[in-house]
Amino acid sequence: MKVAILSDSHDSIPNLKKAIETALRKDAEVLFHCGDLISPFMIPVLANFGKETHLILGNNRGDIFLMMQHLKKYPHINFHGEQAFLEVKGFKVAMVHYPKIAYALAQTQEYDFVFCGHTHVYEVKEVGKTLVLNPGEILGKEGTPTFAILDLESKKVEKVLLE
Repeated sequence: MKVAILSDSHDSIPNLKKAIETALRKDAEVLFHCGDLISPFMIPVLANFGKETHLILGNNRGDIFLMMQHLKKYPHINFHGEQAFLEVKGFKVAMVHYPKIAYALAQTQEYDFVFCGHTHVYEVKEVGKTLVLNPGEILGKEGTPTFAILDLESKKVEKVLLE
């Protein structure tokens, strides 16, 4: 099963649209957004994925009240607040915004995957049996926007560049 991992879109509608279109073309079945979506007007853009989606807050929270109003229209988007601890197809997944917390969670060896963001830098590391994945940024502030497609069974990660 393939999943898409995104982070730090920071109100970039064109890049988020491209990322979602690309994730769908690459047959992603679930989408994870690791924070800093920011503005409520990004929710309908995120909703275009049309499948199971998990969203957490980052350090740039935007208007949370209005975001919650928008989320009511999209039952396939699961908003988890600060962090998410999930089971997806038998795999344990943790999602946080900050890498330091991600690596601390990975040290527990309780999760198969830990997803994070915040640094805007793509990074994949194994910590024991846990794969820690930071998909980089959708914004494109630090260079070419990136996200990741992960095959949960094989742990194969594809870095996707949005050019």
